[in-house]
Amino acid sequence: MGFTETFAAGFASYRDRPCIEFEGRWHSGTEVTGYAAAVDAALRRAGADPRAPIGLVVRNRLPHAAAVAGSLACGRWVSMIYSFQSPEAIAHDIEQLRPAAVVADAEDWTEPVMAAATRCGLGGVALTPNRPRVMTMGNGAADAAPSAGLSILTSGTTGPPKRQAIGEAVLERTVFSVTGGLFASPEDPPELAYWPFGGIGVCQLIAGFATGKRIVLLERFSVDDWVRAVRTHRIPRAGVQPAVVRMLLDADVPADDLTSLQFLTSASGPLDPATRDEFEQRFGIPIRLAYGATEFAGSVCAWTPDLVERFGAGKRDSVGRPLPDTEVRIVDPDTGAEVPTGQRGVLEARIAVLSPDWIRTTDIASMDADGFVTLHGRADGAIIRGGFKILPETVRQVLLGHPGVRDACVVGVADDRLGQVPFAAVEPARGQPTPDSEELRDWVRAALPVHHVPVAVVAVDELPRTPSLKVRLPDVAALYDKVRLNT
Repeated sequence: MGFTETFAAGFASYRDRPCIEFEGRWHSGTEVTGYAAAVDAALRRAGADPRAPIGLVVRNRLPHAAAVAGSLACGRWVSMIYSFQSPEAIAHDIEQLRPAAVVADAEDWTEPVMAAATRCGLGGVALTPNRPRVMTMGNGAADAAPSAGLSILTSGTTGPPKRQAIGEAVLERTVFSVTGGLFASPEDPPELAYWPFGGIGVCQLIAGFATGKRIVLLERFSVDDWVRAVRTHRIPRAGVQPAVVRMLLDADVPADDLTSLQFLTSASGPLDPATRDEFEQRFGIPIRLAYGATEFAGSVCAWTPDLVERFGAGKRDSVGRPLPDTEVRIVDPDTGAEVPTGQRGVLEARIAVLSPDWIRTTDIASMDADGFVTLHGRADGAIIRGGFKILPETVRQVLLGHPGVRDACVVGVADDRLGQVPFAAVEPARGQPTPDSEELRDWVRAALPVHHVPVAVVAVDELPRTPSLKVRLPDVAALYDKVRLNT
């Protein structure tokens, strides 16, 4: 069977068994597949052919999960549209995509969205808790997609989100990278899903449905809801963003609430080593680092149990080895030539099912003689200050070493004389005096060459973040304009 048939069989396999827990209530497979069938029927009434592509203004809610699964099971292509934009931005995305139909939560059918769908002649379906309903009638002009698939979005930390197409063959690889090809049994603990479905977080949902695993769905991350799910369902392992590790520590979560966790996997950004040490010492739960990216629709490098047993103690800072279907190399960013073992360069990966070509990332990495990859920051965030190259992560790590700093972000801002200069924003540590800009600049000056010293450091209650809890870099850079206006 191809992916669509395999996925459809997995999605249909729950029947009367629990399928998704959402807002504290379990929904059976019959309920979820029934809602998915109702969405498909509404799309047909709205004028969308059975295999015509749709745009989904996505939220982490039960109806949206059913709409994604039902569409893939019947061979539709789904393009994700972020719901946390303004109505005007959603309308703009709709006009750019021009799918056969738009599916959105009832609250997202605002006047600009309705106008865009009507203007483009698109069918429209509103998702409500009880049943979907038709909002607009389409003209059926969109061509049928050649296969089921998804267009997912990057997190938008450095600018407007970009779309990545994931066809059937890639989805099959995604499911394998998430599950190792193992199907679930009714006795297995459920999967905890809270990463935004508009991006790579949807891969976890797809893998769960494909393998028949129960899913605990959170609309968004909160410490209380996440801990409740782990404690109630005895979840043995979970993937978390680095920010979540810090949040769990700051919330003083009782260690007994997390005793079911065998380990956590940290991905989607650098995890401060001191924060990792603090978490492991307080809870006795190891944190393993992993590496994946939207452009690869899943994992690139990971730790397997046998690798942990053989190499875990000595290679703790590594994200593991490349997956079996993945080739990784580290190259000089200017020449493209591979760098010697152990030296830093830009990571490139080649996955046959994606492309026969090497795909260059924006991640600086190194690979040791045993094939283990270690990440060192992002190349696209490098700051060139009067000819001197500064990696923001280098400055960030120094700021994190200050006892008054909980978290930090460093970005490049424009300078008429030097081209770019580093600027930093920090979240003050709780229970500590808030350090001022000069104190933190002196702290960096004592640890790094002078060109690394930020032109200013501003303290904020919370760093601006995307729904996937990554820091939004343009918003941090915008803070510099406020600093200049006040000086």
